[in-house]
Parts: sequence; structure tokens; C-alpha cells
Amino acid sequence: MSDAPTPASDEPAHDPEVLELAQKVFDLARHGDTDTVAAYVKAGVPANLSNDKGDTLLMLAAYHGHPETVRALVAQGADPDRTNDRGQSPLAGAVFKGEEEVVRVLVEAGADPHAGTPSAVETARMFEKRELLDLFGEQ
Repeated sequence: MSDAPTPASDEPAHDPEVLELAQKVFDLARHGDTDTVAAYVKAGVPANLSNDKGDTLLMLAAYHGHPETVRALVAQGADPDRTNDRGQSPLAGAVFKGEEEVVRVLVEAGADPHAGTPSAVETARMFEKRELLDLFGEQ
């Protein structure tokens, strides 16, 4: 019989090193370190990794105005319509923050302007962003 401790769970989320790495990757997405985020995803970090609030790497990059990071994540399979725990989509977050270049990248990637609550369309209406409503094909 071994004296090695038996883990209570096989879930990697309980491993402090995994949690530390995940936090690092979230911070990289938040700060727009495109090359490093892309390298981590290419190395096996899930493109749709989400934090305890349901914010994905893509949501953080979009909300903080990093179009190149958004483009890289979408190219590696990140879901542009995945909502967080509050029902917000990356597109609606970018509209809310006034990140028009990010909005354009997400629309080009096929993001649904009606996804989430409030949706990007509803958010654009709320803040009277006519040019974005035009981009979404809305009036």
C-alpha cells in the first residue's frame, strides 16, 4: 500500500497550479496579449475556457477592446455567441463598451446580434448606436 495521498476528485479545477494557469490566461485575454493567448490555446487550453462568472477568454478580450485577440480566439474555435452567467454575449459586451472594431470582427465571425440578454441589438438601441444597428441590419 502506498503512502501517497489519494485525491478527493479527478477534477483538474482543484489543482492550484491549474487554477493559477487559468487565471494567467484570463489576464492575458483581458490585456490583449494575442500571441500568448493563441499559443496557450494551440497548446491545449480550451478556446471556450470560462471563469467563475462564465466569462470566456473571448468575452474578456471583446469587452476590453482587443480585436486581434478576438480574431485569434475565433480562428481557434471560440464560440462568438457563448453567453456568460448573466446572459451577456461577447458582441453585446463590445457594443456596451463602445468597441466598434471588436464589434466588426465578431460580426465578420458570424456572431448573432440577437444572442444573449440584453442582446447586442438591444444594447445598441439602448445607447442609440445607429451605426451599429445599421451593421446588424436593424433600424
